[in-house]
Amino acid sequence: MNTKSYSLSFIFKPFHVWLCTIALMGVGCTQSTTHFISDANYRKEVSSTFETKKTEFADASLFSVFDQEMTLREREAMMFLYAYLPIGDVADYTGDFYLKNVRATFAAQQEMPWGSQIPETIFRYFVLPIRINNENLDESRIVFYEELKERVKNLSLHDAVLDVNHWCHEKVVYTPSDSRTSSPLASVKTAYGRCGEESTFTVAALRAVGIPARQVYTPRWAHTDDNHAWVEAWVDGKWQFLGACEPEPVLNLAWFNGPAYRGMLMHTKVFGHYNGPEEIMEQTDCYTEINVIHNYAPTAQTTITVVDTDNRPVPGALVEFKLYNYAEFYSVARKTTDKDGRCFLSAGKGDMLVWATKDGRLGYHKVSFGKDETLTVTLDKQPGDDILAEWDMTPPEEGSIRTEVTEEQKKANAERLSEEDRVRNTYVATFYTDEKAQTLARELSLDEKKTNDYLLKSRGNWAEIETFLRETPAEKRPLAITLLGRISAKDLRDVPASTLSDHLNYSPAIPENLYLPDENASPSWVETDLFNPYVLNPRVANEFLTPYKRFFAEQTDATLIKAARANPQALVEWVKQQIAVRDELNPQQIPVMPVGVWKARMADARSRSLFFVALARSMGIPARIERVARKVQYYDHRWVDVDFDATQATVAKQGFVTASYQPTEVLDNPKYYTHFSIAKIRPDAQLLTLTFERRGATADMEQGNSWAGLLKSPLSLDEGQYLLVSGARMANGKVLTRVVSFAVQADKQTQIDLVMRENTDDIQVIGNLDAEAKFLPVGDGSEETSILNVTGRGYFIIGILGARQEPTNHALRDIAQMKKDFEQWNRSMILLFKNEQEWKQFDPKEFGDLPATITYGTDSEQRITAMLVDALKLPEAETLPVFVIADTFGRIIFVSKGYTIGLGEQMMKIIHKL
Repeated sequence: MNTKSYSLSFIFKPFHVWLCTIALMGVGCTQSTTHFISDANYRKEVSSTFETKKTEFADASLFSVFDQEMTLREREAMMFLYAYLPIGDVADYTGDFYLKNVRATFAAQQEMPWGSQIPETIFRYFVLPIRINNENLDESRIVFYEELKERVKNLSLHDAVLDVNHWCHEKVVYTPSDSRTSSPLASVKTAYGRCGEESTFTVAALRAVGIPARQVYTPRWAHTDDNHAWVEAWVDGKWQFLGACEPEPVLNLAWFNGPAYRGMLMHTKVFGHYNGPEEIMEQTDCYTEINVIHNYAPTAQTTITVVDTDNRPVPGALVEFKLYNYAEFYSVARKTTDKDGRCFLSAGKGDMLVWATKDGRLGYHKVSFGKDETLTVTLDKQPGDDILAEWDMTPPEEGSIRTEVTEEQKKANAERLSEEDRVRNTYVATFYTDEKAQTLARELSLDEKKTNDYLLKSRGNWAEIETFLRETPAEKRPLAITLLGRISAKDLRDVPASTLSDHLNYSPAIPENLYLPDENASPSWVETDLFNPYVLNPRVANEFLTPYKRFFAEQTDATLIKAARANPQALVEWVKQQIAVRDELNPQQIPVMPVGVWKARMADARSRSLFFVALARSMGIPARIERVARKVQYYDHRWVDVDFDATQATVAKQGFVTASYQPTEVLDNPKYYTHFSIAKIRPDAQLLTLTFERRGATADMEQGNSWAGLLKSPLSLDEGQYLLVSGARMANGKVLTRVVSFAVQADKQTQIDLVMRENTDDIQVIGNLDAEAKFLPVGDGSEETSILNVTGRGYFIIGILGARQEPTNHALRDIAQMKKDFEQWNRSMILLFKNEQEWKQFDPKEFGDLPATITYGTDSEQRITAMLVDALKLPEAETLPVFVIADTFGRIIFVSKGYTIGLGEQMMKIIHKL
């Protein structure tokens, strides 16, 4: 077993060292006449696309790398990359960056024993491309190659894939985070990431040593509220899957073998124009999206025909296939009808909603894959027409992908995982501690609590945050702390000190004409409510933070700055005239850096919005993309909507909506994104789900984003047409859904009903918990562990107990009577006490023979208790015991609190229905 001590030194090794290594291999100097693309016709197509791409950019220097000397193979590989790179990848990264990566890729192909075994097309599409998802690009290919080559060079391709995944687990472990995807090196620096980051990192590591790999993504599960991403590697002539950073002893084995079998759609984005054996979902100017559901689940194909009200086929209609998930109908696939008004999709054998639109007309219909071979959708509605429908959305049946693995293999793998955890934890131990953060705060006269919070959250990026604080002059350090408070936890983990300094030192004051003589515009209000969040703040949406304020201060014409500060609409007009919108050249909507937009003079619409906000803030103009409807706005005595298609500034007219709700026994206060959501029906008839920030809590109501927090009292919305979506998910994954439209008129109040459908014959999901939440198992030397680590995948029971209290004692005796049943079920039961003292007061022998499946622990920090209180809206945390049945997707299907007669029997009745 290869166990290296963890060090981040390989990340920071000077870049020229890697280049020298590659040059010594002879890769960069070989005067090869071998083609990278052997097919002459395809080579001609790539060359033509490349030449066209060059003409799209105003700055010709972005392509200057092609003036350098290269081998024929390198030149063709570079042309292939540049032909299909999105806007930002051309404008935000240098040509030298790509050339170094191409040479590193060819070095790996030459040195690794499987290099000659990889077919040209597989190598072109699944080894050469650097981008995997929407991460910011980095030098990981060169760094990882140096770290991994000695480790895997004597292994078979199959074993190398497994070993690389073990190396990835040594560096990174799963932890949820926000939607921005960290770069591979940032994930290593942090030592954790969500599944999208783990899979991006693992694909990058596999490609670094010349192994074809791709990220597979299910945009939404059908049977539960979540999604997932993992990895496929090309081994022995076929694609085989693995859980990223979750090594198993064999391929095609992961915790999601069961969920994937119930999946309805898995896809991957392939760089460039790819024509492989898989079903093509979409082909754009930059990537080809393919459907790989056939690798995981029983599937069926349905053909959709879109017609108008005269039953004539509608070509060019947009057909969205929507899965119910997180209380919205989420588009997992988008197709365009052909000349006969048709399109098709292959999917797992479950239900989706088909939503078809064209020219402001819409039609919809439920589709059941495996039952409906064909389906006709009529465009018989438009925004403003009444919509009311109820559907039972059924996911595919349960099953699992079968893979053989021996107990010996499992044992050996577990030993490796334990050693890898030790190596990673040794590195994590080098991060900032409370004591070190307090020492720094006192030395620099900083707020101790905030300094501690930011330094601990920075994890492996602590040196950048410390450098930023140390290099900031004393008089500016309070503002530096304020700036750190505006960015996200993930930003703290990967932002360079130079970026933070740029925004601290080059954020101009807000011109007084934008807020005076407003009565409420006190200096403190201007600072806390305008300057800090909407000028100083480098975070606009979910983009990677970059320095741009000094650049814009130096590059922007002084006349424009003066005009925009006097009237921000002047900046809107300048952006309309100077920045071309080319959505087709950035179809994945990867945020283009503001400086990149300036250089390219074009962007997709979303990146243009980011650019406008960044440029406005660089001039001292408060600007934002508001969170609910994602509108671009600037502040001029009030928030003004930016409409790049309008001739003048607009302030949106708003009305109000309230919803009545009749509480049920299991659901007294439905949650947004769990039980209901609101979507705006746009003029083009497509849906845009609204995103709500947590509302401020009052003394008597801490409801947050729920019916009581949002809709019980009037909610302000822009005038327009909306769709209220609600759903009650059953334990078997089926959802009882309901959609109803409503209109909001300016200065008027609309009253609607929030209806949660019920089915007393099925078990309903009544709340959610985090299976990654941690507790301390009892016993000497125990370390904190997560619910998931103890239970494994599937259903489990958690109980919060009161030692030597009734009705806890009564409940435990009920459970003891059902010992045989619980042990036959063979799933974990975790019983938690408030603290170690209560555990020591407890004697399990007092209650008879309790099930052997019980794990005892303490919840001294009340994390799990608080989670259950919040998830289930329990009236009092002191009402013990609390028992829940849940699964590791976080779905709670049963709760008992306080005194319950026959608790063990009640839980077994629920379990038998699962």
